Amino acid sequence: MKDLLIGIDAGTSVIKSVAFDLSGRQLAMTSVTNSFVTLEGGGAEQDLDQTWRDMALTVRDLATKIPNLAQRTAAVAITGQGDGTWLIDGDGLPVSRAWLWLDARAGHLVDEMRADPRDRTRFELTGTGLNSCQQGAQLAFMKKNNPDMLKQAATALHCKDWLYFKMTGERATDPSEGTFTFGDFRSRSYCDEVFDILDLTTHRRLLPPMLEGTTDHHPLSRSAAGETGLLDGTPVVLGYVDMVMTALGAGLYDPSGNVGCTVIGSTGIHTRFARTPGDVVLNDDGSGYTIAMPIPGAFAQLQSNMAATLNIDWLLGLARDVLTAGGAELSRDELLKALDVWVEGSEPGSLVYQPYISLAGERGPFVDPNARAGFIGLSVKHGFGDLARAVLEGLAFAARDCYQAMGTVPSEIRLSGGAARSPSLRRIIAAATRAQVRTSSRQEAGAAGAAMMAAVGLGVYRSMDDCAAEWVTPLLGDCDAYDEALSQTYDALFPSFVAAHQALRPVWKGMAHRTGAKS
Repeated sequence: MKDLLIGIDAGTSVIKSVAFDLSGRQLAMTSVTNSFVTLEGGGAEQDLDQTWRDMALTVRDLATKIPNLAQRTAAVAITGQGDGTWLIDGDGLPVSRAWLWLDARAGHLVDEMRADPRDRTRFELTGTGLNSCQQGAQLAFMKKNNPDMLKQAATALHCKDWLYFKMTGERATDPSEGTFTFGDFRSRSYCDEVFDILDLTTHRRLLPPMLEGTTDHHPLSRSAAGETGLLDGTPVVLGYVDMVMTALGAGLYDPSGNVGCTVIGSTGIHTRFARTPGDVVLNDDGSGYTIAMPIPGAFAQLQSNMAATLNIDWLLGLARDVLTAGGAELSRDELLKALDVWVEGSEPGSLVYQPYISLAGERGPFVDPNARAGFIGLSVKHGFGDLARAVLEGLAFAARDCYQAMGTVPSEIRLSGGAARSPSLRRIIAAATRAQVRTSSRQEAGAAGAAMMAAVGLGVYRSMDDCAAEWVTPLLGDCDAYDEALSQTYDALFPSFVAAHQALRPVWKGMAHRTGAKS
């Protein structure tokens, strides 16, 4: 009996395979820690073949937890880290290591490209601000700095597309990644004018066709069946980009309400649901993403901070270093519990923290490869708890900043990601945004979103509405109302948060030039 769906989420940190029953209950999960290398000049690269081997291993491991997995699997659906450039040649072999979304080498070229008056036209077509994460910017950088590599390439894929190719032999991408980089979001198709503005018309040959996973899929190849342990011919579904799949699995799709979804993971992803192209709000700064959803006519409008829990990891790393020097050893879970204690014992709004700790700078709601983190207002009266609270407040202010760039803050925000388990962070986000906050208990929202596409594509559900009603809605917690007094404190402080990152941009630029950053 085919009573299982496997959702695969090949993330930046971890590659996961998750088994769900047909009603959306998570049954088992296996994972492998992902690995990539960083290079001088801002490079971040990942081995394609190793990524495939790691993904196949997670599927084989899943069979040790689920009896008769291969015989019971109705379909496999794949999502993965977005943006980036995964080049393969005509024989399907990697041309080089993949350039990840973390890669910052194209950052200063992007500054030049964004200064071109034509970039506004490109933004209005794609609905997406240009940044160094994207395949368009990376291909433009390669064309300028490494043209021989592009001459060897036959196809430019993304992470999930590479895994789909390895599983099925098909070169394809999906409407989400295809259109937000190279297309017209309204028609969900490639756009000649966008290629021309990016000066990539001669490289359009690298772009594969777009495949709609809710209606089309391909069979698992014999060779991939041998490596994964699944049955030859098992349907394989190409999911949308992980940002959309995670939002879908966490509850973004709700036609009945004014809903947003915030995922506090390595990055901070803030998404509002747009029912039609006319609901999309394009800001004056030309930032953010407009990404097709696997629902006719609908979009996820998204602003994404380059770093979210990376800020918390940095903070807890400082605490661990100090405690270790003093002879104390605390686990990460113990440090996370201590974080809530430190935060609740401190005064709200006593510092302003800019949460731009990623080496790639920032992409939402402004694009600046030089952006860096920092505390403002520090004095001798502040202790570690004040720093901890300021970091969480900085993440909440960044969420508000992103939502306001897409129009108004939604009346309800659905939270997902590991950091959403923090009661302090939930209260701070609710107060900073003045939104009702609900937390999804879905453990693997990205894999679930991909599996939901398979469930609709195979006819288990007539529509995504029916699927979401069973897979998503029952896992949403009660609404957490915001604290009015705390909201007033944050309302007064938020303009200073925005003014700070606006004022600091020339400082960041000067520091980058002094340290020898190159375009």
